[in-house]
Amino acid sequence: MAWTKIATTGQLQDDEVMPLTLGEAQLALYRSEGEYFVTDNVCTHQYALLSDGYLEDGCIECPLHQARFDIRTGQAMCAPATQGIKVYPVKIVDSDVLVDVMVTA
Repeated sequence: MAWTKIATTGQLQDDEVMPLTLGEAQLALYRSEGEYFVTDNVCTHQYALLSDGYLEDGCIECPLHQARFDIRTGQAMCAPATQGIKVYPVKIVDSDVLVDVMVTA
C-alpha cells in the first residue's frame, strides 16, 4: 500500500468534511463518530463537490440535488444518484491521517 499523509486528527471535528486534492484525485476527508473516512469528492449524479454538502449519521448529502452516500461503503443511498462513490483505505498513525488512493476498498 502507498500511504500518504493528508491531514492530522485535530483538523476535523465529528460530522465535518474537508476537501483534498491528491495528485489528480479530488477527495473528501470525513470525521464521523470519531472515525475517519475518505471518498471521491465528486457526486456521481452531476458534478458537485460532496465536501460542500451536509454530513450526518455517516452519510454525505450532495449540495446540488440532495443525493446521499454512505461514507463507509460509498453506496448511493437515494435518488437521484444510482452509482456509488469510491472509498479509500484510511489509517491513523500517531495524529496523522493517512490514505491509500492506489487501492479502493
